[in-house]
Amino acid sequence: MSEFQMEGTTPLLVIVPALNEQETIYQVVSEIRAQQFDVLVIDDGSTDDTASRAELAGATVLRLPLNLGVGGALRAGFRFAVDNYYAAVVQIDADGQHPAGQIQDLINAAEHHNAQLVIGSRYRSPDATLIPSASRRLAMRLLGKVASRAVGHTITDSTSGFRMIRQPLLREFAVDFPQYYLGDTFEATIRAARTGHQIIEIPAALSPRRTGSSTVSNLRASLMILKAVTSVVLRLTNFQERR
Repeated sequence: MSEFQMEGTTPLLVIVPALNEQETIYQVVSEIRAQQFDVLVIDDGSTDDTASRAELAGATVLRLPLNLGVGGALRAGFRFAVDNYYAAVVQIDADGQHPAGQIQDLINAAEHHNAQLVIGSRYRSPDATLIPSASRRLAMRLLGKVASRAVGHTITDSTSGFRMIRQPLLREFAVDFPQYYLGDTFEATIRAARTGHQIIEIPAALSPRRTGSSTVSNLRASLMILKAVTSVVLRLTNFQERR
């Protein structure tokens, strides 16, 4: 039995939140299924054939009646995982940016370090080709500094959505998980650190999305990143003052 598998549980579920990703979802799911992992696609209110193509590729599909955003979709996936006795989940984007072939690397790192959260960092991998714009990199450095301070060691890619979450953190996120922009990555990392969970990073060869483009512009993303930092810093300050 794997170290992170608890008695009466299934080892791992790969969760793929998806909104109108019919062009990429079949290949993403197929790559995951080829490694014999269970896949749950959260269809976050898509208006195209995302759900049917995901099912055709071998995924279980949870159809949300309206768009909840990435955080809301992931929380639904976490609740599904807990209800179905999974010991851990891996988050993967539906647009092909995340290296499905490195899922096992996340598992190995979690077991070796007894970590509850493992983040795949593009900045630790020489093979990563997903490099943000200069403005985003500047804002993300600020996020990294805040996350590193909370975690207690260097975090280089706090906004990476390629990550593994295992019990008991998985159960906590199934109950309460941030649902705003960057809540599913940066804020989730901060929360995990504040509640005493072990967090590590490993190299991950993230790449640009295979089709289409992001719905968030560089300027808007940078402003939202700064807003997220300000919000978290204020909450951390209030938390420390209460202690």
